[in-house]
Amino acid sequence: MEVQDSQNSTDVEERTAIIEAMIFSANEPVEAKKIVQVYNDVVGDDSMNVNDVYSIVAAINDRYAETGRPFQIFEWGGGFRLATRPEYAPHIKALHQIGSSRRLSRSLTETLAIIAYKQPVTKPEIDFVRGVDSDYALRRLMELDLVDVMGRSESVGKPLLYGTTVDFLEKFGLAGIEDLPSIREIEDLIDDPAFNKERAELFMSKGLSLIMDEASASDPESEEIVDTQTSPGSTLAETKSDSTDVVQESRTSGEDADSNGKVG
Repeated sequence: MEVQDSQNSTDVEERTAIIEAMIFSANEPVEAKKIVQVYNDVVGDDSMNVNDVYSIVAAINDRYAETGRPFQIFEWGGGFRLATRPEYAPHIKALHQIGSSRRLSRSLTETLAIIAYKQPVTKPEIDFVRGVDSDYALRRLMELDLVDVMGRSESVGKPLLYGTTVDFLEKFGLAGIEDLPSIREIEDLIDDPAFNKERAELFMSKGLSLIMDEASASDPESEEIVDTQTSPGSTLAETKSDSTDVVQESRTSGEDADSNGKVG
């Protein structure tokens, strides 16, 4: 019995070390099912499942916390990634001098908000909500790998459908689209006195820097620069004082456009 218990303990430690090594070595979030596939393929059996991965990751994080390690495993963009803990953000930011000029223009932020909350959505629907042509904004968001084509609409003309990418989820620290804050949550967040202080540290607390776009003369729609080093909700909805209205309209105006025949 003691021999069997010792063998089981060794197996658990080995599986834990393997999963920890895979997550540590990855350059992007690793899905639980991918870890299962790789582990079982190498071992040559089906001894590991997704629930095992989540249990082992939780155990690893418990060990990190107990030993005071400065990092932990987060789940972003549908996968696991090793990153530093929030309290070390100021020091890491100072070390790398990140964030001095990384920005998304207002037009890009506005367009991204509409897509995030209404996806999949067509360009005519986006244009209808914004009241201007969004061709440039869409192209730039696709170049930044924040938005991609998801298919075609069944409406007249079969226009392209746009949605956010896995890269978008990772950069905004989201496990999935369902984690996007509601409009009420965004409004409460913006009214929070501690918001301005916390938002500057959020992305660094995730151990990531957001790919930003410097607004310039090449962006004909830019009226101002909007700092994107904020929480996911504020970045997507707070393009200016009335940005919450933009996101709210994105949930309704598109449908109005369809019913009125304004969207192909």
